[in-house]
Amino acid sequence: MQLRNVTADDVDAYIRMRCDPVMMADLGGPLPRELQPDKARRDAVEAAADICWIKMIIPDPGTPAVVAGSVTIWSHDANEGPVSEIGWMVLPQFQGRGLGKLAARTLLEQARDEDRWGVVHAFPATGNAASNGICRSLGFRLIGEQNVTFADRVLRSNHWVIDPRTDLKPA
Repeated sequence: MQLRNVTADDVDAYIRMRCDPVMMADLGGPLPRELQPDKARRDAVEAAADICWIKMIIPDPGTPAVVAGSVTIWSHDANEGPVSEIGWMVLPQFQGRGLGKLAARTLLEQARDEDRWGVVHAFPATGNAASNGICRSLGFRLIGEQNVTFADRVLRSNHWVIDPRTDLKPA
């Protein structure tokens, strides 16, 4: 598995991830297809500027055009001030292979090694067993449930936190 920065050319992967009812079931349903080219462009600019880490998951470095999903760490303002958050999406045909866990671990290891992002939060939907399992297996601590807003939708999520410098479980 390999991670690389998102580019504007990843719009097809964005459409497959964000406009598919199955992929978006825990995130309030599919997003509008026509918004994805601009979203991919904006994300590529932010990734290139190192404002956030938006990485595409490449399952086999020998076939770099095949994208399995994405993993991202970004900072945003929350009620308690700035928060670093991690999130991931793995396309259905690549699920169950451990790619989401490996991608999240790789990005958290990078955050630890670069001493960047501080404590990292994750907010998977309460019913998303796979993502909650990834959080648990990597060493996140469950804080509780809360409502979060994603794409102007309010979702019920579990709130997990990890300090990659001290809490990340060994591979």
